[in-house]
Amino acid sequence: MNTRIQLQSFIIFLFCIVQTNAQEILTLESAVKIALENNYEIKIATNNSSIQETNVAVGNAGMLPTVTANILDNNSIQNSSQVRQDGTSNKLNNAKNNNLSYGVGLDWTIFDGLRMFAKLDQLKELQKMGEAQLKLTIISRVSDVNAAYYDLVQQQQQLAALDTTIVISNQRMTLAQNRFTIGKASKLEVLNAQVDLNTDQVALLRQKELYANSKILLNQLLARDVTTEFRVIDILVVDSLLSLSELRTLAEKQNPQLQSQIISKKIAELELKQIKAGRYPTIRVNTAYNFSESKSSLGFLSQSQARGLNYGFSASLNLFDGFAQNRSEKIAKIQIENSKLSIDQQNLALTSQLSTSFQTYLTNLELIILEDKNEQIAKQNLNITLEKFRIGTITTLEFRTAQLNYVNAKVRFSNAQFQGKLSEIALKELAGTIEL
Repeated sequence: MNTRIQLQSFIIFLFCIVQTNAQEILTLESAVKIALENNYEIKIATNNSSIQETNVAVGNAGMLPTVTANILDNNSIQNSSQVRQDGTSNKLNNAKNNNLSYGVGLDWTIFDGLRMFAKLDQLKELQKMGEAQLKLTIISRVSDVNAAYYDLVQQQQQLAALDTTIVISNQRMTLAQNRFTIGKASKLEVLNAQVDLNTDQVALLRQKELYANSKILLNQLLARDVTTEFRVIDILVVDSLLSLSELRTLAEKQNPQLQSQIISKKIAELELKQIKAGRYPTIRVNTAYNFSESKSSLGFLSQSQARGLNYGFSASLNLFDGFAQNRSEKIAKIQIENSKLSIDQQNLALTSQLSTSFQTYLTNLELIILEDKNEQIAKQNLNITLEKFRIGTITTLEFRTAQLNYVNAKVRFSNAQFQGKLSEIALKELAGTIEL
């Protein structure tokens, strides 16, 4: 019977190994690549950037002429009567009349106070704004992927720690059972060992649930089937060489939010140029080639035709519009001032975020070193305690305390690494240097 149970356990163990090996090993680089290809927010931002790029055209700025073709055909059937000056009259029922005209016309604004040139420059700045928004979306989503990935790394490490404590608790359970069998321990010691083993198994189940839910979240960020199974690489290394001064320099050049504010100021300045163009005359040229034909069943002319070229120009100048021009210019100047204030505000917020995040980063680096030492000490303490427990020189409570200290030390060390990595990701996100 025991042999059969052992064989079944061995088969289940082999099955678990096969299942684990069959899972996809997802690297951070692969996760970022999948997110860049699939993430819906990135796709939407890419499309919006393409719209802004498409809008950059001389025709959209009003620099090109408009050419239109038109045709007009009017027909009527009427009962008509006419009385001439000499007193004679003419009458016709169901008289048919037809007027047909068609042609091609061109209208072109050749001068509008340079408004069209400012409009084209504004469209180019709007394209840059779309690119900055796209970069911001990409950096934010890649940052989310990094955080979710390393969260899984941390949780895998904690699963390993809980697996270790299960093994230790099983050893303790076996030792307590053996000591009880030979009469060196009471049943109470066996029961305590069983309770602690059950407690560890509950903690392991909870951790497995959290791990599974975190994998679903990462799959969602990657915009793929949330049930996709995978494992992450169990390595978590924090970059300890970041410099606050370098990060500030990079943020001033690359932070997408700051770049967006700078572009907004340029857009506001170009808007003022377009408004000021209203002080200058607008000159348009036009030309057309038309054909017209008219037929009438009653009247002096039964049929007439005309065709030919029309051309000319028009000019207009705003002399007085109720001071609307002055109001528009004043509002545009205030908008420029607001844009300057927004840049200063964003600079201050960016500097503040970098400073606080860097301080957190430094603290986490120190915690990593401290928790690493604590884990090593706790491991040594557990090994000594385990040997003493084997020979029965310490109590089960002392052994359990050493066991929990070791597990907690491993968890704290893993969490310290994770928090340090989050600080690193936050700093690189602010500086716009996160790896894509």
